[in-house]
Amino acid sequence: MDRENSKIFSKTEKMKMLYEAKAEDVEFSAAEADQEDVEAMDRSREADKRQLEEIMKKE
Repeated sequence: MDRENSKIFSKTEKMKMLYEAKAEDVEFSAAEADQEDVEAMDRSREADKRQLEEIMKKE
């Protein structure tokens, strides 16, 4: 990381970065979800946790 251009992000800024990265224009219907949809949601949550951990490490 370039020290001259580096910035220490606050927890709020890190959370905003995560939510912005996650922003998708997708509709979801829980009533029509099948097992694969539920598994995909679980994988997505786990990926979000890993991504947040990576963002937190970059301070």
